[in-house]
Amino acid sequence: MPWEQGPIRPPSEAGSLLLRVTRNCPWNRCTFCATYKGERFSRREREEILAEIRSLRQAADRMEELAGGEVTDGVAQEIYAAYGFPYFHLANWLKSGGRNVFLQDADSLVLPTGELVTVLRALKDTFPSVTRITGYARAATLSRQKPEDWRELASAGLSRLHVGLESGSDPVLRFVQKGVTAAREIEGGQKVVAAGIQLCFYVLVGLGGRDFRTEHPRATAAVVNAVRPDFVRLRSLSVQPGTPLHEQMLSGAFVPLSEDEQVEEIETFLTYLDPYDGQVVSDHILNLLGEVEGVLSRDRERMLEVCRRYLSLPEDERLLYRLGRRLGQFESLADLSGPRRAGVEEKLLHWRSRDRVEEVITRLKHRFV
Repeated sequence: MPWEQGPIRPPSEAGSLLLRVTRNCPWNRCTFCATYKGERFSRREREEILAEIRSLRQAADRMEELAGGEVTDGVAQEIYAAYGFPYFHLANWLKSGGRNVFLQDADSLVLPTGELVTVLRALKDTFPSVTRITGYARAATLSRQKPEDWRELASAGLSRLHVGLESGSDPVLRFVQKGVTAAREIEGGQKVVAAGIQLCFYVLVGLGGRDFRTEHPRATAAVVNAVRPDFVRLRSLSVQPGTPLHEQMLSGAFVPLSEDEQVEEIETFLTYLDPYDGQVVSDHILNLLGEVEGVLSRDRERMLEVCRRYLSLPEDERLLYRLGRRLGQFESLADLSGPRRAGVEEKLLHWRSRDRVEEVITRLKHRFV
């Protein structure tokens, strides 16, 4: 691969140029996360990152020369056939305008502020088309930054930070070894918002399990209300084999919520959120109700009604919807009365006759993690 790329990025950054400034996660102890297990964290050297930016610029120039100007779909496909995915990724980014860049991996702000500022300025100088630069960061790291750090980062072009809040409950945070407290989540988040940098909090629905099913959504809503991030992205917990949380699940130390209980938790979370102008986003296939999206000040009641409508369905209808969603046939509750219902019903009868419906749904969900 000519340029380094880390293992993940947010769905909202699918069209962004990926620039790896750190490798893996500096914490890497969260019991629910398998992404970086077994990998060692390291910071990339500033000169290595700057050389990669120059290399990307040179490749972009060659692509634009080949295209005779702007890169088109046809040119991108030719590049893919001749050079493979990394070049295709760059070509697609150029084709879409070359505006957004995402900094990888798990916590870009562990770089010294001066080094990160140099990288941000180099990106904007080298690619004048760039208008948004985003990255992942840990809440614990945000709380350690000084006001002057935030001013420098914002001035240099840092536009948005994606932060795995996961929970606002201290008992839950301790249980999953998140390495942060609710107080520090609030402190770090407020610093980002005060600097004028957009903030996206990820909330992990079901992370409290049965023991904290009341505490988790209410305490998480309290942190969100204190910070008021621009975005709250919902993620539904799916316990992955090979993680410490999976071992705790097998031993009985952690009892996961059913999907219906996760919907009840989302309803509680929304109920306790203030109706401010932040946006709730459900942009992951693991989320059962993708319709739970909108601006809190305008759409909170509608989002709550989606949860209530699902929970009011007969048990067989809820099961049918769950299967249809995991098969990729249903996108909204309205699909229960749509043309794809018959095909999902047929599959439900087939697997129900073998007493394998829940097993199949679980297996389908694991494909999306």
